[in-house]
Amino acid sequence: MITYSDVILLPTFKERLELLKTDGLPSELTFDQLRYLNQRFYNSSVWKKVRDYVIARDHGFDLAIPGREIYGKVIVHHINPLTPKDLYLGVKEALDPNLLITVSHQTHQVIHFDAELEVPFIERTPGDTKLW
Repeated sequence: MITYSDVILLPTFKERLELLKTDGLPSELTFDQLRYLNQRFYNSSVWKKVRDYVIARDHGFDLAIPGREIYGKVIVHHINPLTPKDLYLGVKEALDPNLLITVSHQTHQVIHFDAELEVPFIERTPGDTKLW
């Protein structure tokens, strides 16, 4: 099980992204007819409180990387994908902030569906003066 504490030890966006990529695994674990379970969960007041806490903790940065502001909707991502069984049984890990991280919609698509980043991210380094 990967935790937030593990993820933030990695210094770059690319390293964090590679760690979290699921290689399409969630598509095998879709909620299909049980979609009501995740809709009920994500609309609950307890989820919304945890979500707000995680966004504040990560300062709304993509993969909690300082300077990687998210423009648009901030997604609070489960580092370890949830299954219908997790929500049906009420697994408390679904609300554990150490198992959550903020991501942009684009990053979320890359993690779950192996989508391409629209603009290749260039990791900046101290003393780097080339603007792109």
